[in-house]
This record gives sequence, structure tokens and C-alpha cells, in this order.
Amino acid sequence: MINMPNKKSQAGTNVQKVRQQNAQSANQQPGQQAGQFQAEFGSETDAQSVRQKNQQSQARKQQSTQNPQQ
Repeated sequence: MINMPNKKSQAGTNVQKVRQQNAQSANQQPGQQAGQFQAEFGSETDAQSVRQKNQQSQARKQQSTQNPQQ
């Protein structure tokens, strides 16, 4: 990164603003933001359905290896 008089990177990013945002992010409590996303995505996933589909897939896979189609 080249130091430019207006504190912008070559890509046009405001360097001072990025540093400020990074400092704020570093000062957050651990898991404060990450937990938000974990809960969000976790609530959208039906674990039992995923397990069932995985079992069905494995059963089909085993069937196809035992009875290869010619």
C-alpha cells in the first residue's frame, strides 16, 4: 500500500476508516458477532432431515457399488 496524501489506498479505500473499524471489531466481546450468525444459520437447518438425507444417500451409494449397472 502506498501512502497517499488523502489517506486512500490505490483501490480508493479510506485507510483511516478501515483502521477505525478494525479497532472497533477487535474491542468486541469474543463471539459477540460470530454468535449472531451461528444462531441465525443454526436455526434454519433441520439437523434430523440432514441426517436422514445423508443416510439415504449412503444407502443408494452402497447399492450402486454392489449392483453396478451395465
